[in-house]
Amino acid sequence: MDWSHYRFRSTWHLAAAPDAVFRVLERPDFYPKWWPQVRDVRPTGETTGVLRFRSLLPYDLVVDARSTRHDPRDGVLEVALDGDLEGWVRWTVRPGDGGGTRLLFEQEVVVRKTLMRVLALPCRPLFRANHALMMRGGRLGLLARLAADAGHLV
Repeated sequence: MDWSHYRFRSTWHLAAAPDAVFRVLERPDFYPKWWPQVRDVRPTGETTGVLRFRSLLPYDLVVDARSTRHDPRDGVLEVALDGDLEGWVRWTVRPGDGGGTRLLFEQEVVVRKTLMRVLALPCRPLFRANHALMMRGGRLGLLARLAADAGHLV
């Protein structure tokens, strides 16, 4: 087993409409405004950019991101990652049962950051917990952003 390989999957149920959720997620340049652990997004092209993340642990992860799928009709956003993390991330936005949105986050990456590779075996549970905290921050931030956006529409 490669201890530096991770697969993550989170499902969030949101009261907002799928198109509203998709509109927020398709703008990674705004992620730092609502997702506290996304510290910086610097566009480098129309579908590329450099992102810097930091959760509870005292290190940053920096990735080059490239959009590989932007499909509003099917509600899919997918990005290839290179740098401290190599792999992909996918958001799938679907109508929820009984209204709202069912949002699926999937990620498969290999960590390339040297310190994390050295500590891969003993710190794996800590790294997974750090990711869970980041996702919690993202969910709460997205809920707040959607609520604020809905308030502007009234």
